[in-house]
Amino acid sequence: MKKLPYYLLVFCTLCLISCSNENFEEVVPDAVENPDPDPDPDPDPDPDPDPDLSTTPCDFDLKDLTANSTTVIDCLLDLKGETINLPANANFDFDGGLIINGTLNFSGGYIDGRIMNSDLELKGDLTLKDPTFKFIPSRWKNIVQGRTTKDIALKNNTNFENLIYFTKELGATTFEVDKFDAYFEVTTVTSTTANQNFYPSVESINIPSDFTFKMTDNTYLRVQPNTRKNYVLLAVREVSNVKVIGGNLYGDRMEHNDNAEPGPHAFGMVLMVHGGNNVDIEGVKMAYGTGDGGNVNSVNFTFQPNYVPSNNIRFTNCTFDSNRRNNVSITDGFNILVEGCTFLNAGIDLPGSPGKAPGVALDVEAFRSRDDAGNLILYEKAYDITLRNNIERGSKFGAFVVAIGEHVTIENNDLEDGVAIGAGHHIKIIGNTIKAAADDNIGAGITTGHPNSSDTYNNVIANNRIISHNIGIAAYQRDMEIYGNIIEDFGVGIQPKDIKNFDIYNNTLTSDRDASIAIFGNLTTLDNVTFRNNNVVKVDRESIKMVAVNEGTEAAGFKTIIQDNDFAHSTTISRTSGIDFIGNRTKEGMILVNAKNININNNTIESTGRDGIIIQEGCSDIAIGLNNITVIGTNLDCIDQKAAGTNIVIAGDNTCNN
Repeated sequence: MKKLPYYLLVFCTLCLISCSNENFEEVVPDAVENPDPDPDPDPDPDPDPDPDLSTTPCDFDLKDLTANSTTVIDCLLDLKGETINLPANANFDFDGGLIINGTLNFSGGYIDGRIMNSDLELKGDLTLKDPTFKFIPSRWKNIVQGRTTKDIALKNNTNFENLIYFTKELGATTFEVDKFDAYFEVTTVTSTTANQNFYPSVESINIPSDFTFKMTDNTYLRVQPNTRKNYVLLAVREVSNVKVIGGNLYGDRMEHNDNAEPGPHAFGMVLMVHGGNNVDIEGVKMAYGTGDGGNVNSVNFTFQPNYVPSNNIRFTNCTFDSNRRNNVSITDGFNILVEGCTFLNAGIDLPGSPGKAPGVALDVEAFRSRDDAGNLILYEKAYDITLRNNIERGSKFGAFVVAIGEHVTIENNDLEDGVAIGAGHHIKIIGNTIKAAADDNIGAGITTGHPNSSDTYNNVIANNRIISHNIGIAAYQRDMEIYGNIIEDFGVGIQPKDIKNFDIYNNTLTSDRDASIAIFGNLTTLDNVTFRNNNVVKVDRESIKMVAVNEGTEAAGFKTIIQDNDFAHSTTISRTSGIDFIGNRTKEGMILVNAKNININNNTIESTGRDGIIIQEGCSDIAIGLNNITVIGTNLDCIDQKAAGTNIVIAGDNTCNN
């Protein structure tokens, strides 16, 4: 699979930002229904048998109940369409029975949730006996499992959400679902008001505040195949203190119709946190969305009085698989944790469903623009985000991207594809293992910033292990530290590009690849940059190579310090200005070509089969002193000036061993 260069990936990300904010939602007429994938759907598949349910008719009448009584339901009680007005504080316990075909009107009291079913209406003042409601699908005939029609899937949506909210009204704090597999129509406008806008997170299944929605591995909620370019299956919208646990949430990607509605069909979200507060998503699988598996964003924009950001959001131990755009997008919110999750196959091409850019496992992508004066307009803001202890495999274009975000920590993840920063500051990429797949090693392990961004600074890349990516770290922008990284099996280990105020130190680099270079600056500027205490164990070509660095007049005063490094191979400085090469231990010698303003001082140079320092044509303002140079071989010089130059000073305090 061919990877985009990372600067192009980030550019595409910035151009295709997903703003699920309501200001981008529009009035859309009902779409033409997607041809049913099953030409003969079964609207009422046989439900699983209910082992706890008795079919023995009851031999008592609820009209005889007295106040403050408790009735045990261990039989089948048919109300025959009647409404029973219960005495005060009538209670009902479950012992394998059911009440059907009528209405109970309470005046206080409780009911065991296992007695509830679609053929029993409850009214009045009552509570659930147990705050955990266990949803038993066979008792809810108005919620149909299996493949079905659009109309029935819409009723599934309405009835299932209504049941969730009704149980909460009765005092439930947890709604439990076990074996259940149903489709839900989430693309139809259900508003009966004049406002017929389509709001995806409204038309989804919504979870209320102060509530836990708990599923198991046997629970499947699926999007009814449709033609909308945007939808949401399950939403946590403008609510607080919510948990969604377990289960499998599936989009309609493999049966989606892209052709009936114009625009990119890349915004069908499986789960959305939309202006949520204190939300836990635990152990949920989110797969095959036409857009993202998980999406976190705000209601309205930062500059609006009714702006509601998402806050204190946690995704833990979830699985995201084969979502069409990104597996997760964070467009607006803060205090967000993504931990222990597995990201698989983000944005990949599937039969009849090509992936959509950006195509990464997780993307932080707050939308912004500039006014006519060049001032930033923050529509969205994403910050204080931690991505920790996650696993990523098989993404189309990358693992984690901070396209636009701030104060993001990416730590201790096991990744296959690269990490990139677009316009981001105070980003920490620390302690990750980033190992390219055997057939997919042409990208970069870490890319530190978009070359045209002015908002990428104060970032840290530390203590990562980067294996088998063509470029280990592609370093852009300003005010950054890169240290303690182990970079293996690369074409270029560290590639600096137009950087300022960088400190690159204590990195270890080794590669057996043909023509590999540890540190390579090419056609670029390096302003106030230090390379120190790095250890190049093995490369095929240069340990450090600087070509056309700081050539222009605007870079006349720029300075790069290369100090106290261990270099296993040679050094080349060509068409380059403003380098201090001090206190290094290097082998295979040095070559200077068209170099100027170069200070080579106090180095230990050991060179086998070639001269120690070679000065070729076009050099000027070169100072060489206090170096300890050893050459091994015949007819070799410690310092060989092959061409005349300007102001080349070779001090007499260099030591030569030959």
